[in-house]
Amino acid sequence: MARLARLVIPHQQHHVIQRGNAGSLIFLDAEDYSSFLDWLRQAAKLFDVAIHAYVLMPDHLHLLLTPGDEPGLGKMMQWLGRHYVPYFNRKYQRSGTLWQGRYRATVIESATYFIPCSIYLESNPQRAGLVQDLLDYTWSSYRHHVGLLIDPLITDHSCYWALGNTPFQREAAYKQSLESGLSGRQITEITQATTKAWMLGSAKFKIEMSKLTERRVEPVKRGRPRKAGENT
Repeated sequence: MARLARLVIPHQQHHVIQRGNAGSLIFLDAEDYSSFLDWLRQAAKLFDVAIHAYVLMPDHLHLLLTPGDEPGLGKMMQWLGRHYVPYFNRKYQRSGTLWQGRYRATVIESATYFIPCSIYLESNPQRAGLVQDLLDYTWSSYRHHVGLLIDPLITDHSCYWALGNTPFQREAAYKQSLESGLSGRQITEITQATTKAWMLGSAKFKIEMSKLTERRVEPVKRGRPRKAGENT
């Protein structure tokens, strides 16, 4: 069966995940993380992709972003691979692919899922047991969103700005939302949607997006269609 083309919709928010091949580490020291972020800044600018949130984990990474056009996201990820993978292979005297297949991405309905997705990304180091306090984790956008620093990689999204009228209000509201945590259902929804590359949003949103793309945006329900007169 032909592989379904990745769904990219310009000016809509996307959650992207890229994993190391067979669970292998893709960042081993501070230089690796820093080098990747430098290339990500360049690539985002070069291909007109706004980065709203990110986290780099030892064996995978997450991005929350908005592409300015349809090919921009794919070109950005390809450009990153062409720069980071040779660097990593030379440094650690290895060869071959670094990534576990294609990166995965899903379009999200920002009004409902932008803040939960941002929290999902930035709380990852805590859920994974890497740190107790997220302020201690350098390789995410969390410290930007709570006002500890200004990250030049980040383009603040309108949903983040809507959290308050002043920077202090936004930062406090965001920190409170993160500390309140996500429900198990939210975590499952975000994880499954991104892993399976299906759109994350309301039924209305999916209908609107399917009209733009002229393709399916969610999985087909299993089983034969109901016949007229069958009980529901």
